[in-house]
Amino acid sequence: MQNFARILFLVSLFTFSSTAFAQLGDLARIDYTYLPKAKSDVEYSRFRALFNYPIKLKKEGTYLFLGLDYSNIHLKSDREFPFDTHDLNDFQLLSFTFSYTTPLKNDWRLGVRFQPGFSTNLAADALSLEDMVFSGTVVFIKEGKEYNGNPEKWILGVSYSGNAGFNFPLPFVSYFRKFRPDWSYNLGIPKTNLQYYFSQKHRLKAYAQLDGFTSNLQRDVPIINGEAARSINMSLILTGLQYEFHFAKRMQFYARAAYILNITNELRNENRDPIFALENKAKIYLRTGVKISI
Repeated sequence: MQNFARILFLVSLFTFSSTAFAQLGDLARIDYTYLPKAKSDVEYSRFRALFNYPIKLKKEGTYLFLGLDYSNIHLKSDREFPFDTHDLNDFQLLSFTFSYTTPLKNDWRLGVRFQPGFSTNLAADALSLEDMVFSGTVVFIKEGKEYNGNPEKWILGVSYSGNAGFNFPLPFVSYFRKFRPDWSYNLGIPKTNLQYYFSQKHRLKAYAQLDGFTSNLQRDVPIINGEAARSINMSLILTGLQYEFHFAKRMQFYARAAYILNITNELRNENRDPIFALENKAKIYLRTGVKISI
């Protein structure tokens, strides 16, 4: 009976704190991403799992979230390169997530996320300071007028990720509005979408989004021009469709297929300058997963 009460408490806390968590991230997610090789140099696959545990603080509406975000990325190629590619197959990404949200004056809310971690190929079987990466997000959130029973929502801030393929600060901007009972849109960076509600459980979303990863190479990879690669970076700009099946209030299965508008996959030297670009002609991006959403 005590175990059941604890489970009920956690489920309730996840549900009521999800609004406070705003756009800082999902409470839990498991997904798989696949890019067929087609005429490119490499085939890409990624398994990702993340979890955030909410802790209610004394101040009303204030929460702390502690979490983990893990990815295993695998690159596969049949091409013969003019250098050894043994260390360019598997990459491990792990971040420890610390998020905080609290209400401010005039119906504004502050959200902060800090993620220290590592991103590496583990070729040396031990971590080093060069494997460390840091990511962070600061946003201000405000709900406005209601349209069709849902309030519009503004999110303004900035985000930086050391392992997401875009290694520079990006604006975090989002405006959500449900303009008809079965239509809504979310305009912003790094995500934009237009969503149609077939029902409360079935939804279809057209979206555009940024994606990618960056990883340290623990052992130098000599390139033919005499320079050595010390990291790998992949960045994607996507647009596509996503189907969602909401089998519970906060839980959903999703499957997406996207067209790759732009892809960059390159090896970089110790100064993060590109020294070898992998041929990239992949156009199909597939992802599926299950998540507990905010």
